[in-house]
Amino acid sequence: MISVAIDGPAGAGKSTIARAAAKELGFLYADTGALYRAVACYMMSRVDPADPSAVVPLLDEVSVELKFAEGEQRVFLNGEDVSDRIRTPEVSVHASEVSQIPQVRQFLFSLQQDLAKTNSVVMDGRDIGTVVLPHAEVKIFLTADPEVRARRRFRELTEKGLEVTFEEILADVVKRDDADMHRAVSPLRQAEDAVRVDTTDCSLEESIARVIRVIREKQG
Repeated sequence: MISVAIDGPAGAGKSTIARAAAKELGFLYADTGALYRAVACYMMSRVDPADPSAVVPLLDEVSVELKFAEGEQRVFLNGEDVSDRIRTPEVSVHASEVSQIPQVRQFLFSLQQDLAKTNSVVMDGRDIGTVVLPHAEVKIFLTADPEVRARRRFRELTEKGLEVTFEEILADVVKRDDADMHRAVSPLRQAEDAVRVDTTDCSLEESIARVIRVIREKQG
């Protein structure tokens, strides 16, 4: 079994690049950010997702599963496929809020580790190489300038037909960066043994190729 941990800030392309790398290498892909998005999706229609005293009691009502069909990950919340619903800017903001709650992180921790115990996996998130899979054979810190990340995210959302502005997306990226780096539990940081991959000046294809090259080099 080989574990690949890919961390980095919002909009760095972690999910797209990790998914493509996993497919090329024949590994399982696990988008851990989707787990937090699912929790946020459940909470935001019921309570303030930023309020731990309101969120924690409701965790017993939440069941989140990652299912894989023909290499494609689908996210299920209490048995319902919410893979598309969790990709809105509003859910992104609330996912960042719930991820700062220690009990939420613990709630999802074992699920993430179990995936790596039973599969060769490419797992991406904010604290995979530092907390979830500290002994991963390969660690990558994927990043890019905030403006570039916002532009990529803006293009992705508008292609899905969502009405958003670049300014809104950039503000969201900056806000999430600050929240992720300064949260009390498992803040976003580069693991000491991680390879830093900056994709600011790279196309998607170039970014995927660089990540795959790092993984293969680490495999020896």
